[in-house]
Amino acid sequence: MKLAVFVALFFLAVPATHGQTALTITTEPNAIVWIDEIRRGTTDASGKLSVNKISAGRHSVRVRANGFKETVTPLLPGRRTLAVKLLTTTDEAELKFQEAETAREKARDEASQQKAADLYREAIKLRPAFPAAHVGLARVLMDLNEFKEAHAEIEAARRTRPAYAEASAVEGRIYREEAFGDDAIRSFRRAIREGGGVQPEAYVGIARVLEDKGQHAEAIVEFKKALVQLSDSEPIIYQMLGAAYEKIEKPKDAVTAYEKYLELAPNGSYAAAIRSILEQLKREAAGEQIIP
Repeated sequence: MKLAVFVALFFLAVPATHGQTALTITTEPNAIVWIDEIRRGTTDASGKLSVNKISAGRHSVRVRANGFKETVTPLLPGRRTLAVKLLTTTDEAELKFQEAETAREKARDEASQQKAADLYREAIKLRPAFPAAHVGLARVLMDLNEFKEAHAEIEAARRTRPAYAEASAVEGRIYREEAFGDDAIRSFRRAIREGGGVQPEAYVGIARVLEDKGQHAEAIVEFKKALVQLSDSEPIIYQMLGAAYEKIEKPKDAVTAYEKYLELAPNGSYAAAIRSILEQLKREAAGEQIIP
């Protein structure tokens, strides 16, 4: 079944547990966990992460924790628990890359972004063929509006890893920031192909470009594809989806999306704004006349 058809039939229409199981991963504290290259969260202080939605079939679990060697472990069908043992690493390039990743995620201003960029460059100096570090640096450079340099890092990543879905998705984001919408969509489509159809960052990227073009109904389709793959790990996309429904004057669907955002992120950065408009949207959805 094609993904678009799957979305139309099942999104918000089938119970969340349909064909899915919960999984508890145990590893080092504060470790980042990816399942099939989709980031699903960070372990708590005890080293545990509960993932509520895992589809049937085989999966791969990638785990990274500062000071340890990154590990990929197969997840066999039906497993509800998975223990991942990480080994400490003395690889200076990997340790510097981990430091850069942490710095990038915590960066809130230009100075901290520049610091993250310098750390990525140190990692690359230690290991020139380091595609993940090149992509991380490209992300920072994009945030700093250094687009030419960001593109150069994507090309450097591809020299070592030609088919790299994340690199193509970041390239698409760079093009969108440059207002090259068609180029952005081509890169996002490439990311989806390279990811075997699984690349939620690219689907969101396509949706954002379509919104830029005023094609909000088409953007909604792409947001939904991303949500199917993310399994509620990124509440912000529900906010984007709700806003898109507002643009095409579908308040009932907007309410559903916004309420899902609040369920997943009750203290999120958009929570207060969403609560302030929900009652009005509910009245609109019920067909009530809104009196200014």
